[in-house]
Amino acid sequence: MKIFIDINHPAHVHYFKNIIKRLQNKGHSFVITARDKEMAHDLLNNLNYEFYSRGKGAEGFIKRIVYTIKADLQLYKLALKEKPDLFLSYSSPYCAHTSSLVGKPHIAFDDTENATFMRMLYKPFSDIVLTPKCFRKDLGSQQIRFTSYMELSYLHPKIFQPNKSIYNYLGIEIGKPYVIIRFVAWRATHDIGHKGISLENKMNAVRTFSEWAHIFISSEAELPDELKKYKLNIPKHMIHDALAFSSMYYGESATMASESAILGVPAIYIDNVGRGYTHEQESKYGLVFNFTESKADQLESIKKGVEILQIPKSNWEAKREKLLRENIDLTPFIEYFIENYPESIEVMKKNPGYQERFKMCEPRYVVR
Repeated sequence: MKIFIDINHPAHVHYFKNIIKRLQNKGHSFVITARDKEMAHDLLNNLNYEFYSRGKGAEGFIKRIVYTIKADLQLYKLALKEKPDLFLSYSSPYCAHTSSLVGKPHIAFDDTENATFMRMLYKPFSDIVLTPKCFRKDLGSQQIRFTSYMELSYLHPKIFQPNKSIYNYLGIEIGKPYVIIRFVAWRATHDIGHKGISLENKMNAVRTFSEWAHIFISSEAELPDELKKYKLNIPKHMIHDALAFSSMYYGESATMASESAILGVPAIYIDNVGRGYTHEQESKYGLVFNFTESKADQLESIKKGVEILQIPKSNWEAKREKLLRENIDLTPFIEYFIENYPESIEVMKKNPGYQERFKMCEPRYVVR
């Protein structure tokens, strides 16, 4: 089988990197296209995956429309040449449009409820939309829910074991407490209307947390001069090693909040809308703490951070074990779903509990 995958964000590299390797090992082949966003190309190069670049994308409504037409045409020409059997993406409209043009199925993933505009662009051209069970929207007959999180496709302990050499890159002694802070640029279509943490409270959080731990900041946008000394400078592919040994995550990225929870690290996530998965990871597992972008909530989030930093790290391990025990190992589930498509649709619709067999899947597999 030849599978066409489109990557729109660095996180999507992580979502699909293990399924690519597993299916390649079984004789399947891939055509990969990727937007040149942040470190997406670097991550693919680090994995030695061949791919086609579809450029940097565009900002502004008119420019995005023009870019969509150009990207659709690029992917369409590539699909005509490569003749894939199946298209796979995380809510990529370009992948969905191309699949429809060449008459092949498109399997989409989605876990972002407020990405309404992108969903309008990809969903009508997709055959199936796979979402976490905690996804707060009903997408109709196309939707199939899985009991897991996207981040378990690459951070399940059968796949990922953190590397302590990260301390060398961080420049601190092994075991020293540190906090990872993440600021986003708020340029995505689903970020319209959001402002995030104020500069004043960014400074306030750094100043307050630095009394308890070292501070490292990852930021999509350029950091202000006052915070540049805290910039996280590590190899791009080692961000999850850095999260795994941290004492706490604090920031505006839902993905990194969920990654932290899965790694057993308490996370504070700040966003007016939130995500179904971050709310479940708070209400069910007590590993994520959700706050809005209001001034009052920003201050409360900092207070919560101080409280967390005074709790022993061992306290979070039992919570993590519960999370891992109750959710499926996502990569082998995706493998099953693709290899048995379209029969897997009927299986999952008639018997959603079928996925339970992927909770304790062996053998171990590692892609580093």
